Amino acid sequence: MLVVSQAEVKRLLDLPQLLDALRRAFIELSAGRASVPPRIAAFVPDRGLLGAMPGYSDGVLETKLVSVFAGNHDRGLPSHQAVIALFDAETGTPLALLDGTHITAARTGAAAAVSTDLLARAGAGVLAVLGAGVQGRSHLEAHRLIRNFSEVRVASRDRAHAEQLAGDFDARVADTFEAAVRGADVVCCCTDAAEPILRREWLSPGVHVTSVGSNVKGGELDRETVRAGLLTVESRAGFLPPPAGSAELQGLDPESAVELGELLAGTRPGRTSSEQVTVYKSMGHAVEDAAAAGLVYRTALALGAGTQVQL
Repeated sequence: MLVVSQAEVKRLLDLPQLLDALRRAFIELSAGRASVPPRIAAFVPDRGLLGAMPGYSDGVLETKLVSVFAGNHDRGLPSHQAVIALFDAETGTPLALLDGTHITAARTGAAAAVSTDLLARAGAGVLAVLGAGVQGRSHLEAHRLIRNFSEVRVASRDRAHAEQLAGDFDARVADTFEAAVRGADVVCCCTDAAEPILRREWLSPGVHVTSVGSNVKGGELDRETVRAGLLTVESRAGFLPPPAGSAELQGLDPESAVELGELLAGTRPGRTSSEQVTVYKSMGHAVEDAAAAGLVYRTALALGAGTQVQL
């Protein structure tokens, strides 16, 4: 089987191609042509969890094992670490083992950018990114491919992190989350917060909000924001209890949300006015991993990258 390291994954994963692959994957998912069971996880008390995310989508059969240990920030390690195994969809034979840490970061920011491309109003010029970690970076990398923002703001609970990230993207640092959000056209929430970092009263009419934070104890969006306008998800499985679903979506009617794949296929309407607030709540989905891992695997084969090992 082929083993592809993190350094090679970073080199091989093309963001514009990933955006297109994600669009196809979301359409497949909403059309019922993907097979993805709800995420499961094993918990280490007071430390973290190990989640399993198998899926079949667009010809790619994979499973991801991802650990989420929030305390790793203090150890200088990523909070999310993962591996992805690919299998032959004809025979079930193991094909490849890929670093999943970079794939998880890249596909999450890219999926949020797909939602922004679909739902942000025309002329959206101010982008606010809340959180300056791995996801803050991935969101900035992906969003600059889909819109030309005249102003980019970064805010973080750690100002030094915000200053470093902002410097890399010609952005400015906001003193608080509120200062970053007020007047923004697109707001990307990229934290692991267990309680809201965003308040509905800070949001301007017509804003598009994305949220990728996941915490079984709570969520980074307040309930008023979740209910503020058009709610969009990757899948209505996000309404299941954590770890399969999102803390912010608990108690809401799954039919109150539209899926990205429905918007992309034109089977459900998206934004209906320039004043409408739109919210994308992500939980991460196996079809995103399949889309990204399939791209990396095919490119690795074409370029002779990776290392072949005998199991």
